[in-house]
Amino acid sequence: MTKRTARLNSLLKEVLSEVIRADVRNPKVAEFTTVTSVDISNDLHHAKVYISVIGTEVERKQTVDALESAAGFIGILASKKVVMRHFPTLTFRLDTSVDKQMKIDSLLKKIHDEEESRRHNE
Repeated sequence: MTKRTARLNSLLKEVLSEVIRADVRNPKVAEFTTVTSVDISNDLHHAKVYISVIGTEVERKQTVDALESAAGFIGILASKKVVMRHFPTLTFRLDTSVDKQMKIDSLLKKIHDEEESRRHNE
């Protein structure tokens, strides 16, 4: 990834976060939706927007679907805040890395607790 691409990803992440928070008025978009990262293609025509949603599986799916259906609207609003010759087509994906990290943390805590209880029982 070039420095330019990294800068664009970072800029798009900030702008898209702001647009989703301030301008998207869809009740199916969960209140706790965060843009975790943006991955723009080398030709700058497509961008995958990774989001994290705190909520149930149903709320997560509804949020991704709602953002997917509003991608054009979100892109138009975001393009007014970012100067680019061609604003990329947006696709939204659920970022599950937070879930994976929480699961790992939980497993590590169980291991630690078990080791502690073994020490006390010796």
